[in-house]
Amino acid sequence: MAPPATLVRSARHLWQCQWRLLMGGLGPADGQGRYRRPAGAFTSLPPLPEDAAEAGSHVLIVGRSCPWAHRAWLTWTLRGLAASIDTVVVVPDPDAGRWRFSEAFEGCSTLIALYRRCGADPGARATVPALYSRRKREILVNESARLIELLNAWPAAPGAPDLAPPDDLPAISTWRERLQGEVNDGVYRCGFARNQAAYDEAEAALFTALEDVEASFAAQGESGGGWLCGGSSPSLADVVLFPTLIRMELVYAPLFGCSRRPLWQLPRLWEWRRRFHALDGVAGTCFPTAWRRDYFGALFPLHPSAIVPAGPDLATLVGSPSPAAPAAPHR
Repeated sequence: MAPPATLVRSARHLWQCQWRLLMGGLGPADGQGRYRRPAGAFTSLPPLPEDAAEAGSHVLIVGRSCPWAHRAWLTWTLRGLAASIDTVVVVPDPDAGRWRFSEAFEGCSTLIALYRRCGADPGARATVPALYSRRKREILVNESARLIELLNAWPAAPGAPDLAPPDDLPAISTWRERLQGEVNDGVYRCGFARNQAAYDEAEAALFTALEDVEASFAAQGESGGGWLCGGSSPSLADVVLFPTLIRMELVYAPLFGCSRRPLWQLPRLWEWRRRFHALDGVAGTCFPTAWRRDYFGALFPLHPSAIVPAGPDLATLVGSPSPAAPAAPHR
């Protein structure tokens, strides 16, 4: 027997009240229900450290499931910075809602403890990525957009690409600004929207941006380099786009509602993602099992059951050309 209508209405109202309360802690919103990413703790771009080239002088702290950390990890990988910057991977603690170290780091068992020891404001969130100086015993920067610029200026391995060549800086800056708001933050604005209007606005901007990237690749034609700004190697614009698109079918489409168009319907973008994944070292920064476990298992307000659904194998998304569009049905 179905429950009484009054019970259904009461339960729905109670759950919506609890959902809004929980969402306030997960992702704050403005008065119109649009998600607004909170400010970080160490956001200014520092000068290049004097000991930048010294082996093990710095530590890049990352998390496998965080796309913002992923862009820093990719920059570290493509620039070949392992000789001077070590990496430490933190893991999520869903029950406490924070990142923790698998082994104590600088005397700290959690990332929030390290942030507090480095002088972060008591109300600031402890997020990844973060670049830590062993000599100064402090976090230099944790804003990913600034951190990847610093890593690109870091003394790199011989033959490593410059991800921000001077001639391409205007195009790189334009794409980065747009991708940050409409794609990187855009998927979260879809998933963390408080109402239909906020979701519709974010979702439309997201897919308009992706369609414009597809059109940009088409405009390059055969003479283009195959990267977002047309060069012969990827730029920081490509770096910031990849972490979002590699998670699209695995996380953002099913969990955040970013499912208007499957990526294979944008064949040039699909091919770009496949080629980026094939770059040396990139596959080693991708952890699809951790992504799905951490998103579906930890974002309780969005997925209360914590059941991790089956998803596509990453190899099917990056190992072949995009599938042909299905033929129109006969009438």
